[in-house]
Amino acid sequence: MLRHLIGLGLAISLAAAIVFGGGWGVTKMTTLAAQGTSLTSVTGLSALGALLLTGLFLGILLVAPVSPVSTTLPGLALLGWTGLFAMSTQLATRVMPLRTGPVAAGLHLLLVNGVLALLGIVLICPAFVPSRWRPASEADLGLDRGSGDDDEAPGLPTPTRLLS
Repeated sequence: MLRHLIGLGLAISLAAAIVFGGGWGVTKMTTLAAQGTSLTSVTGLSALGALLLTGLFLGILLVAPVSPVSTTLPGLALLGWTGLFAMSTQLATRVMPLRTGPVAAGLHLLLVNGVLALLGIVLICPAFVPSRWRPASEADLGLDRGSGDDDEAPGLPTPTRLLS
């Protein structure tokens, strides 16, 4: 239960990273392209850094042995928002977390171009891996201290339970 509560906290953090880091970074990158400014400028490097850190956080949560709630909730929110956009553009724009500023412009651009739908699909994929819902045992983490038996042949990789 605690790991799912931690997953809920990570889900909120990931949603904030996508909204603020992704929205702001995309707006600044678009501005760079429109102005013909180099990516090696301070604005370009900060925008690139924001996008890279957002992607790194997303990637870590996709493969880390944490609760799948951490990626499933933001993924469902992004897919729901994209579905709302498909049904009613005005309503989807009205429910944006921020309506003005660079973050809102970048988030709107991500929504209109379908990037949020793509991220949503990617983020819900860990929910369909059964081993992600079970807590990892000490043996799976390599912390098995009490057995002392080495029944496994040397050189074989340890089982990961990823698909079981």
